[in-house]
Amino acid sequence: MSNQRVTRVADAAIEILAERGMRGLTHRAVDEAAGLPAGSTSNHARTRAALLALTLARLTELEQAIFSDLSPEPGGLVETLAQMMHRALHRDRHVTIARYELALEATRRPELREIYDQAGRGFREPAVALFAAAGSSDPVRHGRQAVAYAEGIQFDAVVGAGSTPSLDDLRAAFTEFLRGVLSGNPP
Repeated sequence: MSNQRVTRVADAAIEILAERGMRGLTHRAVDEAAGLPAGSTSNHARTRAALLALTLARLTELEQAIFSDLSPEPGGLVETLAQMMHRALHRDRHVTIARYELALEATRRPELREIYDQAGRGFREPAVALFAAAGSSDPVRHGRQAVAYAEGIQFDAVVGAGSTPSLDDLRAAFTEFLRGVLSGNPP
């Protein structure tokens, strides 16, 4: 997403989703939150479906930036996963909340589901590659399990009954998970 105004629209939509939920997301609300003249959002996303797709594209871009530093280096994977998850639960919590809003909406909108599923592959495929590089005996299964494990931690902390884990809690959680899937030697 290169156009600054489009990015501004999408970022405002993410904030609205996190603060007000799906019902609060309107073209007018996005214009106001982005500090743009009335009708600006409609110029970039004419329909609600287009606004949701635009928002999901930006959300994917932001989350990929969070996860882009993953490293299979020995001793680095646990720390990288813990730092990444800590960021998603603290500094970028609004992004995580907005993603959950869009995930639920995607269960009712096939056109959004397609975009959401494609974005999900964009996270699962690198996880598979990461586990292959880390020496996993079954990188496809382990990569998918790692994504599901991280999703469970996020869901529990953001919308579940759990508390938000500290960085040390996350280090311990990923050490235990990786020890289990990488034969006792977490990288």
